[in-house]
Amino acid sequence: MSQGKKNPTGAGAIIALLILAGTIIGGLMGQPSIGLLAGTAIGVAIALILWLRERGR
Repeated sequence: MSQGKKNPTGAGAIIALLILAGTIIGGLMGQPSIGLLAGTAIGVAIALILWLRERGR
């Protein structure tokens, strides 16, 4: 029935890891909330890129 198998890429783990990493790195620099926001922004950007790449297939 289907022409090809689709194996979608999950980006939730990437977002979660970058949120944690951003918070930890920001905490070491004395700014955990900025690290949290930066980690979230980078994680969402990567997830969006992955989603756009998968959508094109």
